[in-house]
Amino acid sequence: MTVTAWLAVAVFLVSYTLIATEKVHRVAAALGGAGIMLVLHATDGGAAFFDEHTGIDWNVIFLLLGMMVIVGVLKQTGVFEFLAIWAAKRARGRPFRLMVLLILITAGASALLDNVTTVLLIAPVTFLVCERLALPVAPFLIAEAMASNIGGTATLVGDPPNIIIASRGGLTFNDFLAHLAPLIVVLLVVFIGLCRVMFRRSFRYDPELAAEIMTLDEREAIADRRLLWQSLTVLTVVMAAFVLHPVLHYEPSVVALLGAGVLVALTKVTTEEAIAEVEWPTLVFFAGLFVMVGALVETGVIAQVSQAAAQATHGQLGLTTMVLLWASAGLSAIVDNIPYVATMSPIVADLVQANGGEGPAQVLWWALALGADLGGNATAVGAAANVVILGIAARNGTPISFWQFTKYGLIVTATTVALATPYLWLRYLV
Repeated sequence: MTVTAWLAVAVFLVSYTLIATEKVHRVAAALGGAGIMLVLHATDGGAAFFDEHTGIDWNVIFLLLGMMVIVGVLKQTGVFEFLAIWAAKRARGRPFRLMVLLILITAGASALLDNVTTVLLIAPVTFLVCERLALPVAPFLIAEAMASNIGGTATLVGDPPNIIIASRGGLTFNDFLAHLAPLIVVLLVVFIGLCRVMFRRSFRYDPELAAEIMTLDEREAIADRRLLWQSLTVLTVVMAAFVLHPVLHYEPSVVALLGAGVLVALTKVTTEEAIAEVEWPTLVFFAGLFVMVGALVETGVIAQVSQAAAQATHGQLGLTTMVLLWASAGLSAIVDNIPYVATMSPIVADLVQANGGEGPAQVLWWALALGADLGGNATAVGAAANVVILGIAARNGTPISFWQFTKYGLIVTATTVALATPYLWLRYLV
């Protein structure tokens, strides 16, 4: 590697260490690292701001912005209070039952929407229901972030890396359902069991609070029915456009911004009220992180690491699949899985062609998808949903530290990737 590449690696490691140890605020660490990358010419303005592979992913930034505005308007209708009471009553105030219900809702929604949109919608409900039942909110938020990453793995639209993989590999929505959804169902069951063990000390049942919840009428929580119907109509159209992306060819970011604009324009909600819920620190953190990772791409660091892993397998399909799965999980735990998959997908396309193109060689795409998506659970910055959850938690006065998330994430990632290993081997390689 060049001197610039080594300097880029050093800057990234220092910034990542500062984020992990929380010695400085994560936004300051990300922006500082991005600035130094530009000063060192590890990347430049054109690559950092305009290149779709090595720059800030504006589709992610504006998708988040648009959905945050829609959620901000929805919050004023009282619908989150309605859902909180409904969920608590269905769980009869039992904390573990409540977590299971929220996990299933989150995973199911993430399979149809992108996982970031899902956690933006479910987090306000979680805060309200945990407050009602006097439960610590952090375990529920962590479980939801991980459930969104697992559930989103099942479909083409569920996780941004899957969209990249589908485009490169010529894969359809039904391909993802047929090849990944069966495994994801199993992983969700295992994940629920892990949550029962990992968060067991948080499941404090209070009979009095549970009884109080059961007496509430969730319909009384709706504060503005007209605004609710307007908001739900726009949200439904936005969700439908997400699902129909392969047909309509509108980027999710465009759909989210249009939905947010229409909602603010047609309702009595002011612009100030609509943008009050936008997590600006989270958006800025993403921008800085994209620039830093883009610098690693520009200097060839990520490509060299990926190619070295591929060459180490000597063209053996089984070994290549296993190395790709575990290497993708490991690297996606360190860098955001979106730029990683964008960098790795051309290499995988070459490997697929080298192994015959069709049939068994397609397993390499599923190894990349599973490794990148499930590996995103390992650390607090491994996936977009994790970063958003931490931002929402901090904004609401209940911050979740990097290590508080990661100590659970490592367990979940190791378990789910370990289960994905025999699945790929037995279904495609034996």
